[in-house]
Amino acid sequence: MIKSMTAYSSTIITHKSLKVVVEIKCLNSKNLDLNCKIPKELKDKENSIRKLISTNIQRGKVEFNMYYEKNEEVNPTKINAKIIKQNIKELKKIANGNDTELLKIAIQMPNAYTNAKNTNDGIKWSKIQQGIKKSLMEVDRYRLDEGEGIEKDIINKTENIKTLLIKVNKLKNKRVGKLKKKIKEDIVNLKIKIDQNRFEQELIYYIEKYDINEEIVRLNSHLSFFNKVINGKTPNGKKLGFISQEMGREINTIGAKSYDAEMQKVVVRMKDELEKIKEQIFNIL
Repeated sequence: MIKSMTAYSSTIITHKSLKVVVEIKCLNSKNLDLNCKIPKELKDKENSIRKLISTNIQRGKVEFNMYYEKNEEVNPTKINAKIIKQNIKELKKIANGNDTELLKIAIQMPNAYTNAKNTNDGIKWSKIQQGIKKSLMEVDRYRLDEGEGIEKDIINKTENIKTLLIKVNKLKNKRVGKLKKKIKEDIVNLKIKIDQNRFEQELIYYIEKYDINEEIVRLNSHLSFFNKVINGKTPNGKKLGFISQEMGREINTIGAKSYDAEMQKVVVRMKDELEKIKEQIFNIL
């Protein structure tokens, strides 16, 4: 299973005249790098928030942001009828006018309205905690959705490497024949007398140094293990990174031993596919 390391989620918790907004943004990082920005009224809950996030998000640079917004759907302003009546009564003592005119003045006087305070008063921690958990679930879904696309791309590239490795396997015997022919031609051009039996022994020893059977077997093994890890039930980007490094060593060794222009071209294509795989691994959990 592949999960992307990048993700974003936003959850709104509505309470009376307020909205509590929870935002989580995840980026690439080797380890968990968590940055929390929360209202001062919830500072005593910061450790609980960090623990909740670290339990659900193992790796990545995580920016957690929680803040209050005014709920425009709810009018937090209330008319203070008692104060307005008192204002009209006082106005009648110093001015003449009907009740409508005095009311217009009274509602503009101080304390005519009561405004709700923009704090977290009345919001239970359990409700905020549920909102955080919901946002974390959205992050996980986001990572899984992106991971599906990455997984298809990586599997496609490993299949390309397998196909190229089959070409290398077909070229290896042809390459050995070319190498033997080249060495014999060089010896003939030197115009020196040699012991034929000794020459054959040295030639076998020399050709064995360029044998790539072991590298082909190991690379096939790494590719099989790589796909097995991808299809596992838990994401394991670090392990895939280690396996890709081993794959790179075998490909490089095959290239160093190739001694053949056609095989070198195939090896270059294998390296290109592997580099693309490594770039994708950097983006997964």
